[in-house]
Amino acid sequence: MESDAIVASDKDGRIVFWNPGAERIFGYASAHAVGQSLDIIIPERLRKRHWNGYRYVMEGGDSRYGKGDLLAVPAIASDGRNLSVEFTIVPLKSKADDLMGFVAIMRDVTSRFEETRELRRKLAEASK
Repeated sequence: MESDAIVASDKDGRIVFWNPGAERIFGYASAHAVGQSLDIIIPERLRKRHWNGYRYVMEGGDSRYGKGDLLAVPAIASDGRNLSVEFTIVPLKSKADDLMGFVAIMRDVTSRFEETRELRRKLAEASK
């Protein structure tokens, strides 16, 4: 099995690390992704909410994320395909304990998400 995506971003949401798993899942080579905004994988309809939360946490606000919880969100690939990813977030802190960014470990669960959605549709249809 190929690796999960590991993506690190700085305080401004610029990608500073992009592993081979991220290349496989999202379709961008590391050389292209590093230095880009996280917007390359965030669906446009979710960007405002994402950046509001990102800035809030970077400015010292507490986050409900980053405590090891498994999160699930939509994402987009380089070819425009919609993806479903599950991920955990780890804060990146300096030696002085200042928040410098985040690392996300992501797994593509698109096929499982679509299968579950189809099963729910069939169940709803059968119970009519």
